[in-house]
Amino acid sequence: MKRELAIVATFLSLSASAFAQGLDSFYKLGPDSMVYDNVPHGKFVGPLTLPCQVYPGTAHTYWVYVPAQYDGKKPASLMIFNDGQAFKAETGDIRAQNVIDNLIFRRELPVMLAVFINPGKRPDQAEPTLSNWGDKGTNRPTEYNTPDDKYARIICDELMPVLYKEYNISKDPEQHGIGGSSSGAIAAFSVAWERPNEFRKVLSFIGSFVNLRGGHVYPERVLASEKKPIRAYFQDGRNDNRGLRGDDYDQKRDWFYQNVRLVDALTKKGYDVNYAWGIGPHGSKHGGAILPDMMRWLWRDQPVVDVRNTVERSFNAPAATKSEDAAKAKDK
Repeated sequence: MKRELAIVATFLSLSASAFAQGLDSFYKLGPDSMVYDNVPHGKFVGPLTLPCQVYPGTAHTYWVYVPAQYDGKKPASLMIFNDGQAFKAETGDIRAQNVIDNLIFRRELPVMLAVFINPGKRPDQAEPTLSNWGDKGTNRPTEYNTPDDKYARIICDELMPVLYKEYNISKDPEQHGIGGSSSGAIAAFSVAWERPNEFRKVLSFIGSFVNLRGGHVYPERVLASEKKPIRAYFQDGRNDNRGLRGDDYDQKRDWFYQNVRLVDALTKKGYDVNYAWGIGPHGSKHGGAILPDMMRWLWRDQPVVDVRNTVERSFNAPAATKSEDAAKAKDK
């Protein structure tokens, strides 16, 4: 007990930034987020550019991650990650492509394409980085934080037609998911909220459901609206931005409180919702650490197969290997 109290006392004596780093130190990437030689790896296509008509003069940089098991013959599922540069960073806190590789290989996810898309920007603006996600140098604050249908139009009306043209993607909205962190998380929720007939799975890290541009209104919208076919998993930390500036407290700018409010509203309306409240600050370490479990839960609708189906009970081999095995079986 004395040891635990000493740890708490040490944390409380730290500066705000050191305190946050100390809390984040408890969250580590696990085995499902690592690269393994014996697991088939997908490949990135890109960077590609998506011109934007919703916000004229801007464009989105994006990458498509094609898993080794994709062969184009069968419609694949789709997962989109906002703030793509951060979600795909090889040494970052999330490394979503590794999670996708590992979970598809073990049949814990369906075969899915992943799109990593950055916020829109003008040609004279720089791409976001891990240290600067673009809040002051791109269109991120406007298109991500505003609770309207504009970002949904970018994804559904501008991006999706391009993806459908290039890849065999399922048209079933149950096979479309979207996620993000902070402002990217509220943007992901907005897409599903505005267009549930196109996206029905939402992944949210430290979502900015606060009054940056009116995003605190979602709990009331949920309660006042007919239930929509959305499944969502939320993550946040008790030391996220809490709306305190000196002695002044703004409840509408309390990240953790507003995440809890939204989850409570969704739960009350009977939504398929899950959540994980940690101790961390406004960062992606906790979300990155539990991303594999979040993805498993979001995409848990795996068919039950006949016990004699040894294919579905084996590792999910790369598409080339499957084709070779089928050819050999035909020759026999």
